[in-house]
Amino acid sequence: MHIFREAGALRAWVRGQKQQGHRVGFVPTMGNLHAGHFSLIEIARRHCDRVIASVFVNPTQFGEGEDFARYPRTPDADANGLRDHRCDALFLPQAGEIYPFGTAQGVSIHVPGLSDVLEGAARPGHFDGVAGVVCRLFNLVQADLAVFGSKDYQQLLVVRRMAGDLGFPLEIIGAPIVREANGLAMSSRNQYLDAAQRENAGIIHATLCWMCERVRASDMHLADIERTASARLSEAGFSPDYAVLRNAGDLSEVNEHVRSGLVALLAVRLGQVRLIDNMACDPAL
Repeated sequence: MHIFREAGALRAWVRGQKQQGHRVGFVPTMGNLHAGHFSLIEIARRHCDRVIASVFVNPTQFGEGEDFARYPRTPDADANGLRDHRCDALFLPQAGEIYPFGTAQGVSIHVPGLSDVLEGAARPGHFDGVAGVVCRLFNLVQADLAVFGSKDYQQLLVVRRMAGDLGFPLEIIGAPIVREANGLAMSSRNQYLDAAQRENAGIIHATLCWMCERVRASDMHLADIERTASARLSEAGFSPDYAVLRNAGDLSEVNEHVRSGLVALLAVRLGQVRLIDNMACDPAL
């Protein structure tokens, strides 16, 4: 596996691969990689001849009081895991490669609508940071395809909208959520849960399943499903930020008569840890 720290060297390698007729896939990450991340590498491998991963903990998507300094950094383990999963190249940039004028003076990108609801409302500016760093990485890497996990469903929609609006010539694939045995979506933040919390966190997935079952059964108003889901989570010891049903295409609110094209999304706090998850209520999505 090639390891690049400078964008110029990486782009030269990508250019050489394309000249040989190879299709190049890209998986951007913030490191501390787990089975969920490696599943993205495997998906990219199925669609491409060469696969690049990046590891960069992006400061601009962390808000005040969030865990940028505490975010786990495990570069050696990440590199070993990527090698084991047949990743061809790893991009390990310093902040200056991504933000040559610094984060305060860098160009910012805002995706209207999608960036301002749910996670965007709970974490103001978060998706501006996401859109900005992904845009920069797309430009630096010049891949043909990029793979993002669907656990961060809103992020996936933001990235797709940004890439489509700015005309990036690459395909974006949303990968299925990889879950632990009790249904908990794999996340780097799961390591902050103790054993009892980790087991209890399976209720998150069970709640999403229940929400989608009620949508398909059409036996409750959507607002009642949302209220009951929040109550179930609270009773189980979580502090829910939201548990909602939205249009899967743009996260817009829907009226009570809609029973197709919906996604259930929730965000909860368990102790000091904030967890998000989602589930498509329509099997066709």
